[in-house]
Amino acid sequence: MINNKKVVAVLPAYNAEKTLERTVAEIPSTVDACILVDDHSTDETAALAQKLGLQVHIHPENRGYGGNQKTCYAAALDAGADVVVMLHPDYQYSPLLVEPMASMIAFGVYDIVLGSRILGGGALRGGMPVYKYISNRFLTFFENLMLGAKLSEYHTGFRAYSRELLLSLPLDANSDDFIFDNQLLAQCIYKGARIGELSCPTRYFPEASSINLRRSAIYGLGVLSTTIDCWLAKRGLRTSPRYRLVAQSAPANQPIAANDPKLKAEG
Repeated sequence: MINNKKVVAVLPAYNAEKTLERTVAEIPSTVDACILVDDHSTDETAALAQKLGLQVHIHPENRGYGGNQKTCYAAALDAGADVVVMLHPDYQYSPLLVEPMASMIAFGVYDIVLGSRILGGGALRGGMPVYKYISNRFLTFFENLMLGAKLSEYHTGFRAYSRELLLSLPLDANSDDFIFDNQLLAQCIYKGARIGELSCPTRYFPEASSINLRRSAIYGLGVLSTTIDCWLAKRGLRTSPRYRLVAQSAPANQPIAANDPKLKAEG
């Protein structure tokens, strides 16, 4: 626990047998529970996770990256999590940073914290393909320009959320594919959630999961569409189901005072 808040790490997994043990070994002891959702892997990911003492949920069929996360968050909330940290089990992100990211949530500084590969300039040093780095920078520039945020990147898979934030978002309205992450972050910006970032070194190696060029192109087009939808919703010009049920609150990244009546209204 951190600040008397229960911390749960969720690991959306697909064929992560080769990297799972290294990942779990570095998860800090302040994490109260680790939940792995196996998205119908063809290797022994689920069996190894059970051997390592993780709580395991197995999809009887592949539901996709977004569908996996939906199960992850539902399971974490059912387990009583106050802070939920999503950590990929492919050892691409450092599990050692789970504690500082969770602490920012547990102490009420932010509603969501992103582990940024761009802050500190470590993305290319860690092996990020040049085409992915360039597309990351372009898409992030476009999203910041359109949505009025100032994030270093929108595309990290290492994230921490408060319980209250997850409960306030219509996650089921989001895609079951890779664009889920971007849609969720757009919902957070639309809502006015307080967003923090932490510099996170990343590792690219053969066993680490990564989508190919074709899937990356599809993801990029999805990002553009998501951004435009959010821009239209923020201006009341068009509202998709992803935003219709999201109540707008304080401007993004602006702390709410402890005596603010919005706390009572939202709590």
